[in-house]
Amino acid sequence: MIWCRCVLCPNPNWSRIYSLNNCMLVRTIIIYAVMTVCAVAFHEHTFAVWELRELLMERQLNLWELLEQLKYVTEDQRAVVYAEIQHMKSEIIAIVDQLLEHDRSQHP
Repeated sequence: MIWCRCVLCPNPNWSRIYSLNNCMLVRTIIIYAVMTVCAVAFHEHTFAVWELRELLMERQLNLWELLEQLKYVTEDQRAVVYAEIQHMKSEIIAIVDQLLEHDRSQHP
């Protein structure tokens, strides 16, 4: 039998080495089990959905900036800003449609 001295305890004493190894084995098994559950529990299109949500937030911020520009643009520039707002609006609608498609494919 192999003995070791535990220096991390307040009162260091001699203990068996295999008890420490068994604790590490149990911790490792629990960590792998949790990681496996997390990996399997998510949707099939998790990255695609995350990416689309990120694009949606970006487009919404762009739309807010365009709406703020309407406060100070000249009449000549106003038509350009309106066109960009329509473009952002169509992109947002397309992204929402793709998100709904992904959800429908996962939950028929």
